[in-house]
Amino acid sequence: MGRNTEKIMQGVFWLAACTSILAVALICVFLFVNGLPAMWDIGIFDFLFGRIWRPLNNIFGIFPMILGSIYVTAGAVILGVPIGILTALFMANYCPPRLYRILKPIIELLAGIPSVVYGFFGLVVLVPWVRNTFGGNGTSILTASMLLGIMILPTIIEVSESALRAVPKAYYEGGLALGATHERTIFFVTLPAARSGILAAIVLGVGRAIGETMAVIMVAGNQARMPAGILKGIRTMTANVVIEMGYAYGLHREALIATAVLLFVFILIINLSFSLLKRRAS
Repeated sequence: MGRNTEKIMQGVFWLAACTSILAVALICVFLFVNGLPAMWDIGIFDFLFGRIWRPLNNIFGIFPMILGSIYVTAGAVILGVPIGILTALFMANYCPPRLYRILKPIIELLAGIPSVVYGFFGLVVLVPWVRNTFGGNGTSILTASMLLGIMILPTIIEVSESALRAVPKAYYEGGLALGATHERTIFFVTLPAARSGILAAIVLGVGRAIGETMAVIMVAGNQARMPAGILKGIRTMTANVVIEMGYAYGLHREALIATAVLLFVFILIINLSFSLLKRRAS
């Protein structure tokens, strides 16, 4: 009876694993079967490096959206990574236990807030602030970068704190034994020892930022044109798919799926980078 139960459970586990693999495989097949022919029809060079996206004239240049995704992601990394790493350092080395018990759930709550709520916050708070402080209409690369910088904070803080806590205590004690101060030991011994885990946190944050859709749509302006400055509107690849998929058909629809293929490749590269960093850290 026990052996039969074990075999049944092994079959259940095997079936669950195969379901996950099958789901990924079906998504890959759907994307590449429907997206790659559109790239050939449009022309791979014209699709990837074309500067004009005008579906009514069958012109599908995705380059402005690629730059839009890169710009807002880079802005989010510039704004979010220093704050996230410094917060992780504080939580791992300086935070009093009472404050830690308050701060930790707040960061976990930040990770669970739906992206549409972030977008609403950006629309009501950040857009008017950017408009009144820097000029423009407020919906811009800068606003989207600020919002994404906030959204990637929980990922960077959680993973970086775990990496810092995983550094053996002997490293810290050795630094103190050599005469270094508490701060010098943390910044020049503990932090470099945790760099692989911190790099993995940054890679995960980049993945979160480049794949974000709803919040970006609400604050980025959604203008399918070449970026003209950080106070001008932009459209990302994810926003391009969501905004136009509802009414697209024919080659236009296939071009949007090809955009999703490109986004899939970006995410795949990010995940592979994370796996390599994780293997290196272990």
